[in-house]
Order: sequence, then C-alpha cells, then structure tokens
Amino acid sequence: METETTAALEVARAEARLPRWMAACGAVAVVAMLIRAQVGFALGLALGAALAILNYYWLHESVNALMSSSVTRIPNGLILKLLIRYPLAFGAVYLFYATGWLPFAAVLLGLFVPIAGAMIEAIFQVVESLRSPADLPSMIKD
Repeated sequence: METETTAALEVARAEARLPRWMAACGAVAVVAMLIRAQVGFALGLALGAALAILNYYWLHESVNALMSSSVTRIPNGLILKLLIRYPLAFGAVYLFYATGWLPFAAVLLGLFVPIAGAMIEAIFQVVESLRSPADLPSMIKD
C-alpha cells in the first residue's frame, strides 16, 4: 500500500517537472539562437516550442479528465480541444512552410521540445534512482 502511494507521488512529481523541462529546453534553444544573432530562427523555434507545449498540455489535460472522470458524458470543451489539437498544429506549421515568414526548419525543431524534456526527465529519474537504490522496487534489485 505504501509503495503504491510512493509511486503515485513520484509520478505526480515527474508530471510536474516535465513541462518545466520542456520550457527550459525551448528557452535555452531560443537564447542560443539569439546569441548567434539568428532572430528569425529563434522566433520559429519559439513558435514551434509553444505549439508543442500547448499540444502537450491539452493532451495531458484530456487524458487526466478521461481517466479520472466517473461521468459518462465528456465535456464539450475537452472534445473541442481533442478535435482541434492536430489541425491547429498542422495548420500553423503549413502556414509558415507556405509563406516562409519564419524558417520552416526552426518551427519543426521547436516541435521536438517535448521529446527533449522527456529525455531530460528520464535522465533525472535514472540519476535519482542510482542515488537512492533502497527506494527501487524489490524486483529491480534482484
């Protein structure tokens, strides 16, 4: 019982850290491009990162609402977010591809910010588990 509570607490902590990792990755990449005096690339990266983080938030909110809901009817706002998530992202990416307002490669690179955040969180969890092996489940220790 105690290990289930501890595991749930760890998952909640990881879920809280993940958006911060994503934002930090996006900010570091944008600042690096600004230092290199590539303002257009930095703006494209920021736009792609913002789209990706918004998409993550909507997906996370939707999954939490669906998994914790005891109601059989899904809220209309949730349905709307599920329906417009990908068309909004594809539309924005296509807009910058077709018009060339911002570098297309920068917008695409920004869309990978959640992956970078997830990788950093995975490394963080591995390092934490190596620091305190007593907290590892018994099946991993054997």
